[in-house]
Amino acid sequence: MRQKRAKAYRKLMSLYSMSFGFRQPYQVLVDSHMCKEATVHKIELVKQLGSVLQGTVKPLITQCSIQELYDQEKDHKFAVELAKTFERRRCNHRQPIPGDECLTSVVGDTNKHRYVIATQSPGLRQHLRAIPAVPIIHVNRSVTILEPVSDATLRAKALEEDKALHPTKPEAAKLTPTTSAATELPRKKKVPKGPNPLSMKKKKPKPEENVSAAKSEFPDPTAQVGEKRRWQDDDQEEGAMSTKEGSTHKRKRRRKHGGQSSSTGQDPVD
Repeated sequence: MRQKRAKAYRKLMSLYSMSFGFRQPYQVLVDSHMCKEATVHKIELVKQLGSVLQGTVKPLITQCSIQELYDQEKDHKFAVELAKTFERRRCNHRQPIPGDECLTSVVGDTNKHRYVIATQSPGLRQHLRAIPAVPIIHVNRSVTILEPVSDATLRAKALEEDKALHPTKPEAAKLTPTTSAATELPRKKKVPKGPNPLSMKKKKPKPEENVSAAKSEFPDPTAQVGEKRRWQDDDQEEGAMSTKEGSTHKRKRRRKHGGQSSSTGQDPVD
């Protein structure tokens, strides 16, 4: 089997499993027409059913279908031997009826027991397409094919999903109303949010502000120098006053010896 076809069949069986509860081993009802077709084309029917359904299978055949093969045993001897290897499914028909009618009665209107039908009868396949959740297998030129999902199956799937989303009447009655004004929780008021400060441009300062900021950051150096000089002058004056007060005698004026007077130009007298 090609990979693309196997992927499509796997997807179909996952739909039947998830939506309608099909489980392995899959119960496959085989009719007399399928047994004849398998022997004519020399198909290993059980192996092909397993590869198409992507899992283990359990082939079944009804008493009415095998009775049809017994009636034609001379022409389809190998088909009878193949049908004997399958498990018998009780159809509760006292008198044998045609195989198509037997399978229709076994499947019913809802396919309660989740059967997969393997048949070559065009009339039976047309009837089963109107019943939801019935996988149908047939052989086309020695290739075993699983038919696509029918419209009835898609409608039933959508209905089941709708039921799962909405509660039933007993469940709805148990639920307490939560939409009353008394049980409603107070809603928070929406406060308008301001702009992101990181995304805003910084305001340019005015020229006056720039001058004042520059003055505060860089004070005038001349003012500091003048203050220092003032402080030094004050310290010198205080030192001079303290020396004057602390002195108790006057200093004598010393005469110069050996020098000529500037006024007469003569040598000094001893």
